[in-house]
Parts: sequence; structure tokens; C-alpha cells
Amino acid sequence: MKVILLDNVKGVGKKDEIINANDGYARNFLLPKKLAVEANNSNLAKLKSKQDSSAFKKEEERKKALEIKEKLSNITLQISVKAGENGKIFGGVTSKEISEKLKTDYKIELDKKKIDLKDTIKMVGLFTVDLKLFEGVVGKLKVNVIGN
Repeated sequence: MKVILLDNVKGVGKKDEIINANDGYARNFLLPKKLAVEANNSNLAKLKSKQDSSAFKKEEERKKALEIKEKLSNITLQISVKAGENGKIFGGVTSKEISEKLKTDYKIELDKKKIDLKDTIKMVGLFTVDLKLFEGVVGKLKVNVIGN
């Protein structure tokens, strides 16, 4: 019997997957527990519209990520911090600080988890930071750390 899974079922398949299940397993376990529905024409149409909607949303998010990437490529973010005589910073510049500075200066909201900073920046100077904006979309941001 062909069924559409409504949830991930261990050892069987993932959500929204069409599988061929044994009749007894489908009728006695999957269908009563609402883990699957029968793969008839109306349910298949619902699944297709759901997948189309999901693909459209994903494409919109990708376009938005590309726009943000374009904006960020023209920006050099200035962050002023306290620094010693030899250029070492007291503390460090973290991804959270970069995210907050982007929000206040350029009104670009970017989650700090998307900023790929290996370690905190501990020296004064110009740094290039990678930003994971979306699957396959990686932006670069120049961060100029100035000591006072």
C-alpha cells in the first residue's frame, strides 16, 4: 500500500515521503497513529502544493540572502575598542558585537550564528569575516577594528 508519511518514522522514512508499506503495517500502525495517510489523488495533490510552496519560500529566502550579500560586500564595518600600545585589544570583538553593530549602523539584521568567526578578533586591523547567509550563499564582510 502506498502511503505518505506525516512524520519521520525511524527505519521507514522521513516526513512527506511516499513509501510502499505492507498493508497490515500501514492499516494497523501507520494510519491509526496518524503517522501516514493513504496516497490517493487528493493527498498527493496536497503534498505537491505543500512542496511547491516550500520551494517558493526557499527561493525567496535565497534571493533575500543574495541581496544582503550584495549590500555587505560594499560595507566596511568600523568597530572601535580599547587597545594597548602594541595593538592588542582588551577582550575581543565577537560575532555578537559585529551583529549588533550591523544592526545599529546599517539596519541589517543578521543572526550572530551566521557570522563565521573562528576566534574572537584580538588585534587592531582590517579583517574579512565570512557570513553564512543561506545554503550555498556565503558573503564576506570587512571589519575594521580601531583602537582608542
